[in-house]
Amino acid sequence: MIVLIALLLGLVQGLCEFLPVSSSGHLMLVAKLTHGAVGEGYFGSFFTVMLHVATLIAVLIVYHKQVLSILRHPIQKLTLHLIIATLPTVVFALILKKWDALDQWLDEGNLLGFSFLLTAVFLTVSELLSRRRKPTKSIDTMRWTDALAIGGMQAIGVLPGVSRSGSTIAGALGMRIDRKSAADFSFLMSIPAILGGLVLELYKLVKDPNALSGVLSFSYLGVLLLAMLAAAISGYFAVRFMIRLITKKGLFGFAIYTCILGLVVIALQIFRVAGFGFTPFGG
Repeated sequence: MIVLIALLLGLVQGLCEFLPVSSSGHLMLVAKLTHGAVGEGYFGSFFTVMLHVATLIAVLIVYHKQVLSILRHPIQKLTLHLIIATLPTVVFALILKKWDALDQWLDEGNLLGFSFLLTAVFLTVSELLSRRRKPTKSIDTMRWTDALAIGGMQAIGVLPGVSRSGSTIAGALGMRIDRKSAADFSFLMSIPAILGGLVLELYKLVKDPNALSGVLSFSYLGVLLLAMLAAAISGYFAVRFMIRLITKKGLFGFAIYTCILGLVVIALQIFRVAGFGFTPFGG
């Protein structure tokens, strides 16, 4: 059962990280539907972060030319824009960590349904705007203010149920950046975001020897590597699919999906079905 849940989590993370439907929101859905089995024991925060690292591998494979260019010539406009775009997320994440009650309240999924609806709104508005206004910028001609605005949208994507890729692509389209560049910049933005999460999680492990010994056990590492493999493979195909989709089609289909999902989750929370519900803030 542990192996099957690990594979499921890997597939969910790999597919949903790059499709604009929120990987964190879907992982939380799996946790709710399994009555908390996911998130306990094997499937804690370190497990989730390592699944993100697996999807990072997919990004590095797809965008290896851009990544190598940044490593060889770190002082360039794209590097600066990625740093600027990451700053709002860092600030927002630090605020949440300082406000423990709010962080815990969000982790319990109280805004999950509303967050899915917010993702649907972002996708719909950006798609309508991009179809009415011709793009005027690319990833090479965008300004630092564009990067900051897109970074602000990524900060909102910290909320479970708000898609990081969806919000950043929506932000880029709203800044009149062409569709291919919007997808490329969004996926490149995931690199510092995931690396930052990995550093924080490793820091917490170093401070907790018991937790560190647990994740270094042979059985845990075997399950983790299997899940990461599933996430990396599904993430690779998800990136490829999303690049083609946003270039040739649009985001309305994902907007409809997240809207329906958000309404379903809110209904489940209202009627407290299958482990769903609302927790009073601070309680």
